[in-house]
Parts: sequence; C-alpha cells; structure tokens
Amino acid sequence: MSEKSRNVLPKTGMGKWSVWLIVATLILFVFGSTIANSMYKSALAGATILADIATRPALALSMLAGMLAGVCAFITGLLAIFKQKERALLVYLSTAIGTLFTIFLLGEVLAPH
Repeated sequence: MSEKSRNVLPKTGMGKWSVWLIVATLILFVFGSTIANSMYKSALAGATILADIATRPALALSMLAGMLAGVCAFITGLLAIFKQKERALLVYLSTAIGTLFTIFLLGEVLAPH
C-alpha cells in the first residue's frame, strides 16, 4: 500500500478545522440532550426558535451552536478537499456528516413543519 492510501489524519489547517468542528458538533449535541433530559424535562418547547431560546436558552443555544458547527465543518471540509487537496479519511467523514446537517437545516428552512 502506498503512503497516500493510509492517510487518516488531516495535514492541512482547513482539514483539521473540519474535523474539530465535527467533534464540537457532537459534544454540543450530547450536552444539549443531557440538558433536555435533566433541566428542561417539564419546560414546553417554544413555537419558534426565538420562543424556544426564551423558554429553554441553554438547550436551544447549545443545539443551534452544534448545528452551526456542523454546517461550518461541511464548508471547511469542502474547502480543504477542493482547494487544498486534502485526502484524509477524517476530513471526508466530517464533510459527509456536515453535509447531512446542512441538508437537514435547509429542509427545516425551506419546508418547516
């Protein structure tokens, strides 16, 4: 096997940012779900994002920050792959996960329920 095929860790700055942003996304989501199960078990969800921030600020802001980090991981991952020619497996993985968050966010904005 060549050295290129075993490249798991990113070498470029943008690739490292993409991986760390996905890690931050997962940490923020775990933190948010922990808060939801402990602090806000009896608090009702707001009808809008602003209402939810007013009633459950720690939960709403941690989840929004996690979603923003996921979208930023997608963007930085794409920049690392296409502009800086990053070929690390973790960058591809973080970009794929960030793509799912971006698609979910676009779905929520374009077709709210």
